[in-house]
Order: sequence, then structure tokens, then C-alpha cells
Amino acid sequence: MHSRKEAAPAGRYYVGVDVGSASVRAALVDGSGTVVAHAELPIRVWEPQQDHYEQSSADIWAACCSATKEVVSGIDPGLIRGIGFDATCSLVVLDKQCQPLAVNCEGQNHRNVMMWMDHRAGRQVELINATQHRVLSSVGGAMSVEMQPPKLLWIKENLPESWEKAGCFFDLPDFLSWKATGVTARSLCTVVCKWTYTSDRGWDDTFWERIGLEDLVKDKYEKIGTHVLCPGEPVGKGLTPEAARELGLPEGLAVAASLIDAHAGGLGVIGADVKGHNLPCENQPITARLAMICGTSSCHMGVSEKPIFVPGVWGPYFSAMVPGLWLNEGGQSATGKLIDHVVRGHVAFPQLQSKAAASAHSIYTYLNSHLDLIKKSLPVGFLTVDLHVWPDFHGNRSPLTDLTLKGMVVGLTLSRGLDELALIYLATIQAIALGTRHILESMEAAGHAISTLFLCGGLSKNPLFVQMHADITGKPVVLSKEVESVLVGAAILGACASGDFASIQEAMAKMGKIGRVVQPNHEHRRFYDKKYEVFLKLVEHQREYRAIMNS
Repeated sequence: MHSRKEAAPAGRYYVGVDVGSASVRAALVDGSGTVVAHAELPIRVWEPQQDHYEQSSADIWAACCSATKEVVSGIDPGLIRGIGFDATCSLVVLDKQCQPLAVNCEGQNHRNVMMWMDHRAGRQVELINATQHRVLSSVGGAMSVEMQPPKLLWIKENLPESWEKAGCFFDLPDFLSWKATGVTARSLCTVVCKWTYTSDRGWDDTFWERIGLEDLVKDKYEKIGTHVLCPGEPVGKGLTPEAARELGLPEGLAVAASLIDAHAGGLGVIGADVKGHNLPCENQPITARLAMICGTSSCHMGVSEKPIFVPGVWGPYFSAMVPGLWLNEGGQSATGKLIDHVVRGHVAFPQLQSKAAASAHSIYTYLNSHLDLIKKSLPVGFLTVDLHVWPDFHGNRSPLTDLTLKGMVVGLTLSRGLDELALIYLATIQAIALGTRHILESMEAAGHAISTLFLCGGLSKNPLFVQMHADITGKPVVLSKEVESVLVGAAILGACASGDFASIQEAMAKMGKIGRVVQPNHEHRRFYDKKYEVFLKLVEHQREYRAIMNS
């Protein structure tokens, strides 16, 4: 376990718990949004075959409990006012006795979580999209394989025994609030964003019947949720005695309806007070801001006062992140994971490891320094004038919604050294930023007016990643004072459930703090306009050669 604890002043505290793809993190956060204690534990991922990614809900809950106990140790329990959970939008399957149920052909019941990045249901999502059902209009016109209906259909078709035995299907954030309270309520965030529920109509019987999941309708949706709460609303009577004991918290402590992890990150950054930072969004509504949560994957969260339909971008979802506002969510399925894949798979990676260790730096800090050494008189970004990457190694989520797209690299040579590794690393980061520009342009063409980016997540700690996003989009990037913005977002939920704040908006303004602003270098705009033109040509060429091969 990695943990950190500051001297905690007396006051009111809130616990935020975040379940990411590879670890569980917990934080104790005060009323001003300062993280006073932080702990992290790894969780296991199984990859039994290509595109299959599985986890264990028991392993995840145990890690939540251990991490939470760590951050609250030594704190007067009476000062802790609420707890909020966020998690990846993974599918948790339980049997009728609420025990873990296998999502795999091996019958391993402890592996009962189909992860968000599990893409095994490709055929099922094609079938769903072929229906052109009206619910698809709120997911950018085409459902993603990362949503839950195709995963449910895959289970029914491929694991009939598990389908028959199933008693509950949870989105992982809702599983956590159920473990904490014993209440099966779902969050409006999860069911709207990943399950096709709508805040005005609820579930659409015709959709489930059309795709072959009429069993859920016959059960009156008992297995996927009939009680829906807005994020931050208190769930049941708070912590059960068993959960309180496991978490090291007081029985009855307020538990908030949860959020998907990216949405918690959005909550932690997008509402911060920006006065005095000379930002274009200073005197504009929150709708001028885009929250980017950058980790294993990246999510691009924009809000609007009226619904905006953006082709290839999920939403609009009403009150799914900020109450009273519509949410659009763009995304890239592999960003941090892609950078790791490219760097660790390079023949010069062992050399990088040894040099980084010798200098007592992380591999990415060392790569950034190495790029500064080899740039000579050029700006760092210009080193990739002949090297271009299309970043969809795991398919395209937004704005093309094409699961079948593959990654591309143009401009390789026979060189195999550290210089070449640094260049492909730089080109990959630029490709991710160019993908963000592609998403932004799609959102703006549909009616969004975004002037400022707010970044959080692991990749926001990398100054090269941040600067490339500023330069390539031409927009200033705001970094939060607290690096762990997702955990602050989860704690904001707990603060709202406690009743200490009148609304999520009030809690966002008081607990979200700006740390640093990174401005774009407008002198580099022409170069990145050309890079973007090449970027769009890459996908054109990929589609052309695929058409030739399939003719």
C-alpha cells in the first residue's frame, strides 16, 4: 500500500473512494477540498484471452476497506461526515444469493466483473446498433462496446448458465454503494450513461425487447435497477454495521449515490473558482469549460444548459454529472495504456529503465529530459515533423465510434536507440492531443462553446502531455491544486450526502481549487495545424486500404 498523511487540522472531513482500472484509492478530504490523507492498493486484472478483461468484486471491496481504514486511522470518527464512491463503469454480476457469478467460460465465479475496457461483445454491439433504436440518439448515434447492454447480451448468448443464475447486474459504482448500505439503488449517472435509462422516461421496454433481452422487462427491471438516485443523494440509512466495521467508519455514516470515475474527476475540477487567473472562461458559465480526465483512458466532459446532440459523442445526459445541466462525454479508449504500450514495447526500453533508475527519475520524466537534449534549437514538438501516429490501438470511441479502427505509425526508420524511443513517445502523446482536438471540433460544430480545458488524472502530472494539449488545441489548460481530483470529486459526493452543502454546485465551488494554468504557444499553431491535417489523412488512408482489402 502507498499512503500519505498530512497533519490534519480539526474540522469536518469526507471520505472519497475511487476504483480505477488497476488500483483502489481512498482519501480523507477536508471542507476546503484539501486531501489530508491518501492511500492506494493494487487490484487484480485477469486477461484470459484477447479483449477479455475481468476483475473480482470481492477483491475490489477488500481493497476499498483496507485503503479507507488507512486514511481514517487516528481521526476522530465524529469529525467524518460522509463517504462517496466512484469507479470504472465495469459490469458486476451476482447470483440470486448476491454472491459473485462467473463472467467467463471457465466458471471462475470470483472473476465476476467484466471490465469497462473488455471488448468481447463486438458482435453484440453491432447487432444493437443495427436496430437504430431511438435510445441510441443519446449515445452519439451508436452504442459503444464499453456500455452494458452489449455485455449483458454477450452473457446471455455465451454463458446461459450464468444468465439463468443471475440475480443482480450492477455498474461497479452502484455495487460499492450497495455493499456500503445494503440498498440496491442505482445512480442516475451510471444508468443514464451506460444502460440507456432516461431521466424522463426511465427504461424503454421496446429497446430491451428488440435486442433480445426481454427477460429484463419481464422481471420489471429488478436485476438492473428500479430505484434511481441523483449523484450525491444519501443512500438508505448510511453505512450498515457490517460495512462500517469493514471500512473503519461509524455506523450510519452518510453514503452518497455514486459516480463513474471520469464523472467524479469532472466534478472535482470543472466547478473551481477561476477568478484572478486571466482565463477566457472567467466571466462565462461553466458550459465554457471542458473537463478532461486522463488516465488509462481519457474522457472529455462538457456540459450545456440545453441538450446538444454530438455525432460520435455520448449524451446528452441530463443531470448525470452536474445537477440541472446536460452532459456530453467524448473519450479515447486507450491513452495512458497506449503510452505505456508504446514505450515498454520498444527495443530500447531496458536502456531507458536503467538510465532513469540511475538518475532517480521516473521513465517519463527521463524521456521528457531526453527530448529537451535532442531538440537542439527546435521546439520539442517539432521533432516529429516526419513521424505521425494514429492512436486508436484499441478502437475509436469518439468521435468516429469505430471499434474496428487500428493504430498506425508513419515515419519509422531502422534506428533502435533511446532517441527513437523518445520520438515515438512524443508522437504518441501528440496523437492523443490531436484526438482531443478532433473531439473538441466535433463538440463545437454541434453547438458547444468551449474556451478552457480542465485536466486531471495521472497523465495530467506529465508536463509534456499537458503542454501538447494546450499547443495542439490552442486552449489554456487548468490543473487543479489537488492532483487527486477524482478523489476530491468522490468526497464532494459524500459532503453532499452529509447535508453540509446545499448542493453539488456549492460543494464544487468550495472544494475545487486551481493549482496551475498552462497557456498554449500560439507561435506553434501553424505546425500543429499541419500535424492535424496529416492526422485526419491517416484515418482516411486506413479506411481506403481496408476497403481495397475487403473488395
